[in-house]
Amino acid sequence: MDKKIEAKLLIIDDEEVVIDSCTQILRGSNYRIASALNGDLGLNLVKEFQPDLVFVDLKMPGISGFEVLEKIREYDPTIVTVVITGYATVSSAVDAMKNGAYDFLPKPFTPDEFRLIVQRGLDKRQLVLETIALRKEKEMLREQFAAIVSHELKAPLGAVQQNLFVLASELSSQLTEDQKKRLERMQTNIGDLIKLILTWLRVLSVDFNKIQENFKPTSLLTVISKAMENVQPQATRKDVEVVSSIQEALRPVNGDEGTLVEVIVNILGNAIKYSRSGSQINLKAEDAGDEIVITVADTGIGISKEDLPYIFNDFYTGKDGQKIEKSSGLGLAITRRIIEAHNGSVSVESELGKGATFAIRLPAIKND
Repeated sequence: MDKKIEAKLLIIDDEEVVIDSCTQILRGSNYRIASALNGDLGLNLVKEFQPDLVFVDLKMPGISGFEVLEKIREYDPTIVTVVITGYATVSSAVDAMKNGAYDFLPKPFTPDEFRLIVQRGLDKRQLVLETIALRKEKEMLREQFAAIVSHELKAPLGAVQQNLFVLASELSSQLTEDQKKRLERMQTNIGDLIKLILTWLRVLSVDFNKIQENFKPTSLLTVISKAMENVQPQATRKDVEVVSSIQEALRPVNGDEGTLVEVIVNILGNAIKYSRSGSQINLKAEDAGDEIVITVADTGIGISKEDLPYIFNDFYTGKDGQKIEKSSGLGLAITRRIIEAHNGSVSVESELGKGATFAIRLPAIKND
């Protein structure tokens, strides 16, 4: 916590000697201190005083310290809590952490130990608040960028594209073959730009968690079938064979069919893009305990160790030496967000020059 800003500390302990001791230790420091002798009074002060850091005794009359911790976390999870108790055990420390405590201070403690844990707690609070502020700033920038992209780029390009269509029609009888090809290239390039802008807008403005509102039991067999049908023309052009192996009676998942098809299309499309002509891609789907695992394995150019940690990030396209086709760097970012909205996970294993294997894990609907 910035020393220039007066930090607020709340001490909830049924022993007045502990409260007096803590107050004396911090006397002269840039802190505002409040105290309460039981959990009920302490929780009232949390709402009135709005502390940055709260010390909570586990053993108090009335509601327990564990319940106080839980209610503080429900009220404001950014408030940092530290447990102080004379009954310190490993199990009580673990239970306190489960209830949201940041740290654990057994009695008796020295002034230096108390000052140190106060500073650590306030540093933690500062980091939490800064993280929230940065997240809000990031969301604001995303919204502003989405508006700029939509109004300043998409609309003018759409107008140019429309005029090119009109020109091509009006001048069709007067243009040479070379001029027609140049116009077609212009139309194609502008069309590609508009598609890229629409992809940006999807990433920047869509709340993928909202798709949960449309969740229902979904057959992954249908999802995979539609995705394979979608990428088949791309595979045919590249002379790549996509082979599927799907376990019979595959359990359904609770999800949104459209976005799950998009996920499989993104991963299969990438596998085809980075595969060599004449090669094979293997798609497998099977039950694995409480989840369904879908893997897509290719023998293409692979992904370097340096790139692996970043491939699911927005706009990441890898090193120039590994690029085969131009990419927006958004397909896998969208894929990750859709899978996370389905309470699943997506991962990749790869070695440069030896292909890549993507694994999607989705919670299966339990059989009655």
